[in-house]
Amino acid sequence: MLLAFDTATPQVTVALHDGDDVVAEMVSDRAMKHGEQLAPLISEVMTAAGVVRQDLTAIAVGAGPGPFTGLRVGLVTARTLGFVLEIPVYAACSLDVLAVEAVSSGEVSTSSTTGGGGFFVATDARRKEVYLASYDPDGVRLEGPVVVRPDEVATSMPVVGEGALLYPDAFPSPIGPVRPSAGWLARAVAEERVELMDPEPLYLRRPDAVDQAAQKKAQKPGTPR
Repeated sequence: MLLAFDTATPQVTVALHDGDDVVAEMVSDRAMKHGEQLAPLISEVMTAAGVVRQDLTAIAVGAGPGPFTGLRVGLVTARTLGFVLEIPVYAACSLDVLAVEAVSSGEVSTSSTTGGGGFFVATDARRKEVYLASYDPDGVRLEGPVVVRPDEVATSMPVVGEGALLYPDAFPSPIGPVRPSAGWLARAVAEERVELMDPEPLYLRRPDAVDQAAQKKAQKPGTPR
């Protein structure tokens, strides 16, 4: 029994994989409430599947990139469950999971990409930026992830993820899915279709709170000598 969850976007997504396929999956109904919703969703998914925590054999968690607070909630929960239950914890890049789903669901094909050259995944990084990575037609990551402004990486190639919907001028060829699915995270990890990493977050930049503190410090008048 593989429990999977991703907190790299404003929503929390949780799923359970029984070794053959996903048997339960839920998505939060409120945005930006990761700390309040992750634990209840885990309980609901496990209840729906008729299992208890002692039945779990592994944890899969999305490592982002994403906002500091959301990723911290997911990664700390994953590490804590792994430690308490004495089971392995696997992390995967959330952009890779989107790529796997896009390829598996037929959203991406050689004929749909420019010259069969692959596609991009772009998710919302806020501050008018996106988290971006490039992939070959089979969903294997080629470059990234990085955090960039959409106009700096504008492309006519297919772009998976919420970033394509938020910035249509830069990404005029959007394709689904939009946000990472815990069900596809579970499938990707169970089938080893993504790079398995240690459960450490992919922040790519400092948290907003640190930047705001730095700005206030820079604006503070200096003391006389």
